[in-house]
Amino acid sequence: MTFSEIITKLDNFAWGPVMLILLVGTGVYLSVRMRFPQFSHFGYVLKNTVGKMFKKHEAGHGEISPWQAVTTALAATVGTGNIAGVTGAIVAGGPGAVFWMWLSALFGMATKYSEAVLAVKYRERNDQGDWVGGPMYYIKNGLGKNWAWLGSIFCVFGAFAAFGIGNMAQVNTIATSVNNAIDAFGGNTSAVSFQLFNQTIPLTSLIIGIIMATICALVLLGGIKRIGSVTEKLVPVMAVIYILASIVVLVCNGRYIGTAFSWIFGNAFSVQAAFGGAVGITTKTIIQKGVARGVFSNEAGLGSSPMAHAATSEKNPVMQGLYGIFEVFMDTIILCSMTALVLLTSAARGGVSPDWGGEGGTPLISAAFGTVLGDKTGALIIAVGITLFALSTLLTWSLYGTRCFEYLFGTKAGRIYQIVFVIVVVIGAMMKIGLVWDIADMLNGFMAIPNLIALLALSPVVIRLTREHFKDKKHKEEAA
Repeated sequence: MTFSEIITKLDNFAWGPVMLILLVGTGVYLSVRMRFPQFSHFGYVLKNTVGKMFKKHEAGHGEISPWQAVTTALAATVGTGNIAGVTGAIVAGGPGAVFWMWLSALFGMATKYSEAVLAVKYRERNDQGDWVGGPMYYIKNGLGKNWAWLGSIFCVFGAFAAFGIGNMAQVNTIATSVNNAIDAFGGNTSAVSFQLFNQTIPLTSLIIGIIMATICALVLLGGIKRIGSVTEKLVPVMAVIYILASIVVLVCNGRYIGTAFSWIFGNAFSVQAAFGGAVGITTKTIIQKGVARGVFSNEAGLGSSPMAHAATSEKNPVMQGLYGIFEVFMDTIILCSMTALVLLTSAARGGVSPDWGGEGGTPLISAAFGTVLGDKTGALIIAVGITLFALSTLLTWSLYGTRCFEYLFGTKAGRIYQIVFVIVVVIGAMMKIGLVWDIADMLNGFMAIPNLIALLALSPVVIRLTREHFKDKKHKEEAA
């Protein structure tokens, strides 16, 4: 059995029926027990997240502002999954995969909210004075020392997962999109290449890997405060650029938006022959691709973003939890939907012809943008978007991996991990993309298991804090 076959089997296990039920079921359970705060208090969420975006907030030593915490977490979630990941899910699972992406996100808001609440509730200071938290800490401090082994398991998966979801997958997609843009402008990246990993690697991929690794190393030296400072500027800019470009395409493809939605809802449980029913897209594939890519994108249930939320200067766990709801909304409901609609309206228009049941990636979504903006501009938009999105993810996941490694081996060991992380950035730029996605998916699945167990075990704490907060809010409103 080859390495690729082993990874595929592990990936199928990690994202089998049990994992899907655990992921979505946890979100459903938390939503019901907390009376669906992502819907009933959505206005309050926006007021206390986006509404405070420009409010000056002083953060002390070893902490960042609540907005920096959410942009740091968003920097990790808003990555290649929003572009290449969504495209791949739709092509492999058909348009109906988008429905399952949305559904998992709606319940994932409650999951992400709970993660942020527990992160602040059970965080602690490390020996450098920084706030540290996340699943390993709310397992240790919330469930007790007898459960500490579960936190260690999470950290093992998290430290390795950072090399997949937050490293190789990101930088590889940057290299692919930039090479595609260079070729679109008349270049020939394959003309100057070399042999590695039994394949031909463009020299540009190596150069891109070295540049990304250098940027990552420089930011890592500044710690959590520098990462927060970079992401609070980078995330809003890159989101606005991508949304505006998508809106232009959707306005021009306006007559096909209805068709796109009919495809999404009409193929959520089965795929018509026109979308590749004859090549093996089953209901299981549709659901699996939709949920898996949704989670890959917004990371609800993985336990990664709590490590960023724990660094906030916000003292109220529920107030920081609101950012978790906004995070999933922005990532999946807004950005992933933009990618999906651009691709599907372009396909309905006849501008692109996806290989339904096959693989999709940056060249396909680039071509979709190109149907309106032109091939060169489309390639440039994707290259810039992917580079900004993936760079921010790279920076934040370097922090996540470091936090997991430090929990296992001590704060001083973190520097060793960071050196290895930077080296892997270069390697990831030159790997085969299919294998990279499989590794990332597999590690995501295994990483989520201990976190979801902890969320369910500590759900009474989240429920109590939530009810107390909104009961107090109601009393204050009545008194006013």
